Amino acid sequence: METASDNQAQPAGDLYKSSVFTPAHSFTSGAEGPAVDKDGVLYAVNFEKQGTIGQVTPEGKGSIFIELPGGSVGNGIRFHSGGKMFIADYTNHNILQVDMVSKQISVFAHEPKMNQPNDIAIDDSDRIYASDPNWGNGTGNIWRIDTDGKVTLLEANTGTTNGIEVSPDNKTLYVNETVQRKVWAYDLGKNGSISNKRLLIEFPDFGMDGMRCDTKGNLYITRHGKGTVAKVSPAGKVLLEIPVSGKMPSNLAFGGKDGRTVYVTLQDHGNVEKFRVEDAGREWKMLKK
Repeated sequence: METASDNQAQPAGDLYKSSVFTPAHSFTSGAEGPAVDKDGVLYAVNFEKQGTIGQVTPEGKGSIFIELPGGSVGNGIRFHSGGKMFIADYTNHNILQVDMVSKQISVFAHEPKMNQPNDIAIDDSDRIYASDPNWGNGTGNIWRIDTDGKVTLLEANTGTTNGIEVSPDNKTLYVNETVQRKVWAYDLGKNGSISNKRLLIEFPDFGMDGMRCDTKGNLYITRHGKGTVAKVSPAGKVLLEIPVSGKMPSNLAFGGKDGRTVYVTLQDHGNVEKFRVEDAGREWKMLKK
């Protein structure tokens, strides 16, 4: 386990240089949960107003894709291998499912014991893993949702679980804790169980929000409050930090024609920025299979 420091290598060339992708305040201050479908369209929550899912073309043109019913508000978004969208609905303790053709929204899983499902990850077997923070108590849980909608509590009373991701080989589940500034790694079993919890990295300051893996297993982690995205190796070493224009990056997703464009939602600017990286995203590659 490494401790984060400020002695990372500096990016070279046109890589890791963030630029504006959508106009400021095109999203609310709840801008979150970006995900890219197999056609390269970006989706994120709270476009123009709370309770929406916005879609943004590869050229940066945004519009409302759907409005969530019944007071639901989304956070994390993911796509499974069949192309359906899944949304963590934190206000109603749901994982929502969206048919991308009909735009029909249904409750895939409901668990009243959840605090507020926040971010979600998905493995190669289409199982969903959800972080579940309790911000008031500084605690959290980790849940698994199987392909039939069955909900299983994997771990209770952790720190404030937030960002969550599966490694490219499907053998590791990463979960970060915003308040505690720690990123944990678990062995991920073939049946979706977790074991062998270990500390990957602990940051000395600021918070964290979303994170995603590239195909080499590096984690990209938004540093909420610092205004950077940290690239962290599978060994827990900070390789570099990519500055964005705002101080409140919330989450990120890989996309573009080659999967090497990273889109970052910024809550203080209410928009999305993007930058290029060396390796494609793990989830982007999974959707292309």
